[in-house]
Amino acid sequence: MQIGVYGAGYLGTVISACLADFGTPVTCCHPDSSRMIDMSEGKVPFHEKNLSEVIRRNVRAGRLAYSTDVEGFARKSGLIFLAEDTPDYLVDLVLRIARAVPKPPMLSIVTPAPVGTGVMLEKKIQEAGLEAIIVSQPMFFTAGCALEDFNWPDRIVLGTASSEAVLAIKHIFHPLVMRGVPVIVTNHQTAELVREAATAFVATKISFINELAELCEKVSADAVHLSLALGLDKKIGPRCLQPGAAMGGLFAQSDMDALARLAEENNTELKILAAARAINYALADGLAEKVTACLNSVQNKKVGILGLAFKPNTNSVAGSAALKLAQTLAARGAKISAYDPVAIPDAKIELNGAVHYCASAYAAAEGVEALVVGTGWPEFRALDFSRIKNLLRRPLIVDTKNVLDAVRLRAMGFEYVGVGR
Repeated sequence: MQIGVYGAGYLGTVISACLADFGTPVTCCHPDSSRMIDMSEGKVPFHEKNLSEVIRRNVRAGRLAYSTDVEGFARKSGLIFLAEDTPDYLVDLVLRIARAVPKPPMLSIVTPAPVGTGVMLEKKIQEAGLEAIIVSQPMFFTAGCALEDFNWPDRIVLGTASSEAVLAIKHIFHPLVMRGVPVIVTNHQTAELVREAATAFVATKISFINELAELCEKVSADAVHLSLALGLDKKIGPRCLQPGAAMGGLFAQSDMDALARLAEENNTELKILAAARAINYALADGLAEKVTACLNSVQNKKVGILGLAFKPNTNSVAGSAALKLAQTLAARGAKISAYDPVAIPDAKIELNGAVHYCASAYAAAEGVEALVVGTGWPEFRALDFSRIKNLLRRPLIVDTKNVLDAVRLRAMGFEYVGVGR
């Protein structure tokens, strides 16, 4: 079966490449011809580990093609994944595809969309005198490890009443189904709600461990050891239970906002979600207070920040606590020097000249009174800290991600400040 993926943003790029890597012929479609040319050459407009290599490999093998002809793309595709990053033009796109094909198209909605979208699309199609099979299929990617998330998902969720669509999608995802990945078939509303609810639940875990980290500092406990012990409890699990992290990413904010809005529209109060969001939003302010307390004041003081992406292995700064920390410190009068391996172009858009950008971690450390680890890039662990110490005006490291070796750094004469430690 020829598979179509509409969308050349984050979701469409990842999904088309990964499906082609299954050995299936895939066409990725979008009207932006320059984007399609770049993509066919493996030039991805964002950083995602190993993605460019997967694209190039499948283009060379003839399994992955790119097109700007929406109607021709629709006619050739047995099943189409609609995978734009936003649902702004979803209705128009669905109707356009339904009009272009001789028989009812099978459309899987991967685009993050509000609860009720699948039912609404079916109604719009019916009102237009057209036919189509609609499947609500949320996919769960974390920036920086999207390929792993695609190939090793926790579950496949399908919101549809069509057994034909379920069989077709199971066939496409045969390598995962044979591996034992559970397939949950439900209605549109439940499938759509799964994405928002999952994001909110992760935010709750992260917010909880960050509250406990603050308590740890007051009672001389160690939040890293605490999170390890809690994470080993089979009822909790270790992932997303690390103090110092904020819930961020391309779709996290919109998922939580959508769930809060849905609850409000239905006169339902989600107190835990509200608390988790409040704690998540306030994290950058708490980290800024920590840096300020170390320096007494940040006014006219040089501060270096290592990392601006919301997490390692991605260029996304959406919801980044490190980026918000830079904004907050700059607003308080600090002079910020920052380095990130890949996220500086995106950070520049958000920070509007408030930060001096550096070409290396060592340049960001030169002459500063505090060096702050804002993102847990693995390369920061391998820095030459003897050199770093000589570059710093004061040997102070504030590790907001708890990624560095505190014992070693203190033995070297650094003032090391972690989170909850």
